[in-house]
Amino acid sequence: MKLLLDQGLPHRSAALLREQGCDAVHTREIGMAEATDEAILERAHQEGRAVITLDSDFHTLLARSGAIAPSVIRIRVEGLRAEPMAQLILQILAKITEDVAEGVVASVDATYKIRLRKLPL
Repeated sequence: MKLLLDQGLPHRSAALLREQGCDAVHTREIGMAEATDEAILERAHQEGRAVITLDSDFHTLLARSGAIAPSVIRIRVEGLRAEPMAQLILQILAKITEDVAEGVVASVDATYKIRLRKLPL
Protein backbone atom coordinates (compact mmCIF):
# COMPACT_ATOMS: atom_id res chain seq x y z
CA MET A 1 0.00 0.00 0.00
CA LYS A 2 1.35 3.39 -1.02
CA LEU A 3 0.40 6.26 1.28
CA LEU A 4 0.72 10.05 1.27
CA LEU A 5 0.31 11.56 4.74
CA ASP A 6 -1.11 15.07 4.78
CA GLN A 7 0.34 18.08 6.60
CA GLY A 8 -1.72 17.74 9.78
CA LEU A 9 -0.37 14.31 10.64
CA PRO A 10 2.90 13.87 12.56
CA HIS A 11 5.63 13.65 9.92
CA ARG A 12 7.48 10.95 11.86
CA SER A 13 4.48 8.65 11.35
CA ALA A 14 5.62 8.12 7.76
CA ALA A 15 9.00 6.80 8.91
CA LEU A 16 7.31 4.52 11.43
CA LEU A 17 5.01 3.17 8.72
CA ARG A 18 8.01 2.53 6.45
CA GLU A 19 9.59 0.51 9.26
CA GLN A 20 6.46 -1.67 9.15
CA GLY A 21 6.77 -2.21 5.40
CA CYS A 22 4.44 0.52 4.09
CA ASP A 23 5.48 2.77 1.23
CA ALA A 24 4.58 5.96 3.09
CA VAL A 25 5.68 9.55 2.59
CA HIS A 26 4.67 12.73 4.34
CA THR A 27 3.97 15.95 2.45
CA ARG A 28 6.79 17.59 4.41
CA GLU A 29 9.29 15.01 3.12
CA ILE A 30 8.49 15.68 -0.53
CA GLY A 31 8.41 19.47 -0.52
CA MET A 32 4.62 19.79 -0.22
CA ALA A 33 4.37 21.12 3.34
CA GLU A 34 2.36 24.09 2.13
CA ALA A 35 0.74 22.53 -0.93
CA THR A 36 -2.94 22.93 -1.68
CA ASP A 37 -5.30 20.03 -1.14
CA GLU A 38 -5.78 19.84 -4.91
CA ALA A 39 -2.02 19.51 -5.47
CA ILE A 40 -1.80 16.79 -2.82
CA LEU A 41 -4.65 14.85 -4.44
CA GLU A 42 -2.99 15.19 -7.84
CA ARG A 43 0.37 13.96 -6.52
CA ALA A 44 -1.28 11.01 -4.77
CA HIS A 45 -3.19 10.14 -7.94
CA GLN A 46 -0.04 10.32 -10.10
CA GLU A 47 1.89 8.07 -7.71
CA GLY A 48 -0.93 5.65 -6.94
CA ARG A 49 -1.03 6.62 -3.26
CA ALA A 50 -3.92 6.85 -0.83
CA VAL A 51 -4.10 10.13 1.10
CA ILE A 52 -4.28 9.97 4.90
CA THR A 53 -5.56 13.23 6.38
CA LEU A 54 -7.32 15.01 9.23
CA ASP A 55 -8.95 17.37 6.72
CA SER A 56 -12.55 17.01 5.48
CA ASP A 57 -11.85 19.10 2.37
CA PHE A 58 -10.42 16.12 0.47
CA HIS A 59 -13.77 14.30 0.49
CA THR A 60 -15.49 17.45 -0.78
CA LEU A 61 -12.97 17.88 -3.60
CA LEU A 62 -13.44 14.28 -4.70
CA ALA A 63 -17.22 14.63 -4.62
CA ARG A 64 -17.15 17.81 -6.73
CA SER A 65 -14.78 16.37 -9.30
CA GLY A 66 -16.39 12.93 -9.63
CA ALA A 67 -12.91 11.40 -9.44
CA ILE A 68 -12.44 7.68 -8.95
CA ALA A 69 -8.98 8.07 -7.39
CA PRO A 70 -7.10 8.51 -5.17
CA SER A 71 -8.59 6.93 -2.08
CA VAL A 72 -8.69 9.23 0.94
CA ILE A 73 -8.78 8.18 4.57
CA ARG A 74 -9.84 10.94 6.94
CA ILE A 75 -8.90 10.34 10.55
CA ARG A 76 -11.23 12.29 12.81
CA VAL A 77 -9.01 11.83 15.87
CA GLU A 78 -6.77 14.78 16.62
CA GLY A 79 -3.80 15.10 18.93
CA LEU A 80 -2.27 11.69 18.30
CA ARG A 81 1.51 11.61 18.36
CA ALA A 82 3.53 9.84 15.68
CA GLU A 83 3.56 6.32 17.08
CA PRO A 84 -0.14 6.05 18.01
CA MET A 85 -1.04 7.61 14.65
CA ALA A 86 1.09 5.08 12.76
CA GLN A 87 -0.47 2.24 14.74
CA LEU A 88 -3.97 3.54 14.02
CA ILE A 89 -3.21 3.79 10.31
CA LEU A 90 -1.94 0.19 10.29
CA GLN A 91 -5.11 -0.97 12.08
CA ILE A 92 -7.29 0.85 9.57
CA LEU A 93 -5.41 -0.56 6.59
CA ALA A 94 -5.66 -4.09 7.99
CA LYS A 95 -9.44 -3.73 7.76
CA ILE A 96 -9.90 -1.86 4.47
CA THR A 97 -6.84 -2.48 2.24
CA GLU A 98 -8.90 -4.04 -0.56
CA ASP A 99 -11.42 -1.20 -0.46
CA VAL A 100 -8.64 1.41 -0.59
CA ALA A 101 -7.14 -0.32 -3.63
CA GLU A 102 -10.52 -0.07 -5.41
CA GLY A 103 -11.13 3.62 -4.65
CA VAL A 104 -12.95 4.86 -1.55
CA VAL A 105 -13.25 7.69 0.86
CA ALA A 106 -13.11 6.53 4.45
CA SER A 107 -13.77 8.33 7.68
CA VAL A 108 -12.52 7.08 11.03
CA ASP A 109 -14.09 8.58 14.15
CA ALA A 110 -12.89 8.83 17.75
CA THR A 111 -14.30 5.38 18.53
CA TYR A 112 -12.29 4.05 15.56
CA LYS A 113 -15.43 3.18 13.62
CA ILE A 114 -14.73 3.23 9.89
CA ARG A 115 -17.27 4.51 7.36
CA LEU A 116 -16.62 3.83 3.67
CA ARG A 117 -18.02 5.26 0.47
CA LYS A 118 -17.01 4.05 -2.97
CA LEU A 119 -15.62 6.49 -5.49
CA PRO A 120 -16.93 8.30 -7.43
CA LEU A 121 -19.11 10.09 -4.88
